[in-house]
Amino acid sequence: MNKFLLHTRTLPQWLRASSFFLLLACVGAATAAPFEIAVSPSRFEVSGKSGVRLGQSLDIHNLASAPTEVSVRTIDWSYSADGNITYHDELQPGSCRPWVALERRSVTVPARGKKSFRFQIDPPAGSPRGECRFMIAIEGTEPAQQTLIQGGGASLSLPVTGRIAVAVYLMLDGAEPKLEMKQIASSVAGGKRRTVVTVTNTGDAHGRLEGSLDATDSKGRAFELVPEGTPILPGQTRTLALMPKAESGQPAPEPVYPVKTSGALDWDKGSFKVEAELK
Repeated sequence: MNKFLLHTRTLPQWLRASSFFLLLACVGAATAAPFEIAVSPSRFEVSGKSGVRLGQSLDIHNLASAPTEVSVRTIDWSYSADGNITYHDELQPGSCRPWVALERRSVTVPARGKKSFRFQIDPPAGSPRGECRFMIAIEGTEPAQQTLIQGGGASLSLPVTGRIAVAVYLMLDGAEPKLEMKQIASSVAGGKRRTVVTVTNTGDAHGRLEGSLDATDSKGRAFELVPEGTPILPGQTRTLALMPKAESGQPAPEPVYPVKTSGALDWDKGSFKVEAELK
């Protein structure tokens, strides 16, 4: 491991306690500042092998007119079949965060400038085939302080200025999705009828739907339906919305059912041909 990198391990108890008293002394002066940060890329989807270190970098952009300090750490996350995401500060069962090393724990980004930030993933030799998933959280300094204090056994209310969480997916030793389309149908949500597709992932890595369907509604209006681009994790069955696509700056049409559709929905390893009338 390169010497400049910091492992994302839990701080020892004595250091947590010291940090708590230091932050307690400063809490009266804590003020929230605007969080004008952007990060690219928005996610990482990479392949690797057990026993082989993999290095990546992201760019942190400061849109503000003054230098901004941000903290950087890893977090675990879970994503339910109905599309709800949950962030976890504590290590989850099977977490691969101990494989991750960060260049540093905080970065000061110049005004209207950017800084590159490096991280490495070092899967141990003999790690099982599968998908390593975690997020890199880029935060205003106050959220990181709040987490640190709570981890030390205290709870203080500090300002929260913002967080950007960048998902990292490492497909290890050939892990890949295996998607199966179960059905395409119409359903009612929020008082509106919409087109949905139900997909199961029986593989060992996440997958996504792409592509589009040509559609015509009962008024003869032609438009495209595009799938929701959120991930389908291994073992999940998800029902995803197919949304009308806006064209030339115009608002997306509100289809009047029945709607006839045809075309293909794509994924990493194939596509699903669709020919249906949705009522």
